[in-house]
Amino acid sequence: MAQTDVLLTKQPAPQTIEPCALPHKEHDMVCNTGAYTSSGLATAGFRTAKYLMDEWFQNSHGQYHQAIMDRTHSERQRQESQQLAAETEALAQRTQKDSTRKTGERLEVTHCWKAELRREVNELVAETDLLLAQKQRLERALDATSLPFSIATDNLQCRERRQHPDLVRDYVEMELLKEAELIRNIQELLKRTILQAVNQIRLNREHKETCEMDWSDKVEAYNIDEMCTHYHNQSTEVQVHPHSIRMEESASTPETWAKFTKGNLIRAERERLASDNLRTFIDCILRDTAEDLRLQCDAVNLAFARRCEELEDARHKLQYHLQKGHAHSTLQEITDQEHQVALLKRAIKDKEAPLRVAQTRLYQRSHRPNVELCRDAAQFRLMSEVEELNMSLTALRDKLQDAEQALHNLEDTRMTLEKDIAVKANSLFIDRQKCMTHRNHYPTVLQLAGYQ
Repeated sequence: MAQTDVLLTKQPAPQTIEPCALPHKEHDMVCNTGAYTSSGLATAGFRTAKYLMDEWFQNSHGQYHQAIMDRTHSERQRQESQQLAAETEALAQRTQKDSTRKTGERLEVTHCWKAELRREVNELVAETDLLLAQKQRLERALDATSLPFSIATDNLQCRERRQHPDLVRDYVEMELLKEAELIRNIQELLKRTILQAVNQIRLNREHKETCEMDWSDKVEAYNIDEMCTHYHNQSTEVQVHPHSIRMEESASTPETWAKFTKGNLIRAERERLASDNLRTFIDCILRDTAEDLRLQCDAVNLAFARRCEELEDARHKLQYHLQKGHAHSTLQEITDQEHQVALLKRAIKDKEAPLRVAQTRLYQRSHRPNVELCRDAAQFRLMSEVEELNMSLTALRDKLQDAEQALHNLEDTRMTLEKDIAVKANSLFIDRQKCMTHRNHYPTVLQLAGYQ
């Protein structure tokens, strides 16, 4: 550029040589004035404004000299112009070639950033799609938890209809309460995670749009620069734009330009990594929650099975004590006791006749006259007979009272056993037919994990 400035600097103008001036004396003579003027009539018409020979030669010599100098200056100017034209042509070609090379380098840089932005946009789109799939899994898993929660609450409500003494807070109820609480906690966790996924999807799309806008600007700039690289001196679409050299105030620098795109890529990559981590976190949550629910379901089912076995065993024992035909059963004992009561009543009734006979004999013998009223052996035997019969009747009546009380107790025991058997049957019906049958519809691990 310095060389160009030197070449383009205006050369100093050559000194012009004035035409040869006449001396004042000859000038005065020519003009017919001054001390040497001849005003004679003889020279009238001949001494007009004419030059002297010396003046003519001097004037010719001056013209020759001026022509030589003008020609020399013209040749020098022509050589300098040719040299300047050649130099400016070479400079223009070098400058144009350098500008084309710089524009090509700019194209390469723009293409690299454009490719990076396109890659990041594609990765963000793919990551957002994967996160959307995880969000759908979360929603399906959340919907799948409604059935286990309804099963657990229905089991608790059904077991409230148990009768005393089976209406107890057993380990089945504790496991059901634990299951209901676990499902509520999992539902809250899934809802929070869904909100987190929705927010992350919004951030992914915002940064994707930012990168797409940057990519679109770079595509347009790339097309413009590519079109500029195709321009040459013979292009027909080039025009004069005198004001195009002005730099826009809002124009960026290469540093700020690269920093802007790099910042967009860094932020997009950061959100993409956050989305990837969130997907991994969601996968862990769904896997752990599904396993926890199935483990708790198995624990509840095991508790139900254990409780049903206990109820069945208790019912069998009650039926064992109550069933007919067994030598030591309650019903058999009630039957035997009823027979015993009947025997005692018959024995008491059988003792009444001998007592009446003995008392009648004593009464009749008390009417014997005078000395015949003797306390003989027969009298003593009748008296002892009456006492023995009274003692036997008293003992029989006491035994009858004990037997009737025992029979009453057996009847109460039978009623208690039958009621307890009915309670156990009701409890078994609730646990087996209502609860455990309903629990057969519990979702699978794949459904709880959101895959179905």
